[in-house]
Amino acid sequence: QVQLVESGGDLVQPGGSLKLSCAASGFTFSSYAMTWYRQAPGKERELVATITTTGRSTYADSVKGRFTISRDNAKNTVYLQMNSLKTEDTAVYYCRAYVGRIYWGQGTQVTVFS
Repeated sequence: QVQLVESGGDLVQPGGSLKLSCAASGFTFSSYAMTWYRQAPGKERELVATITTTGRSTYADSVKGRFTISRDNAKNTVYLQMNSLKTEDTAVYYCRAYVGRIYWGQGTQVTVFS
């Protein structure tokens, strides 16, 4: 069965950096696009970044130039490098894959506090 397990969330001060990981299993990882979403308290879940099977990436305007999505097909893992973090980046970050249907990980908490 498809499983997505996020890790790397933490408390960090504004301007800091974090790298999130999402370990995938149960499907042919290299054949599927992967996406990071986030959900802040009281807000809807929003798309952060997507990476295609060929490594092409797209980003939400709010994170362009600060976040970088990448993938390691040998490790079945997708990453989100987050730099220049802002308080408004505080959210639970989720990994998503569409493998016949949508699958979500359990999320990892990122808190940016001053």
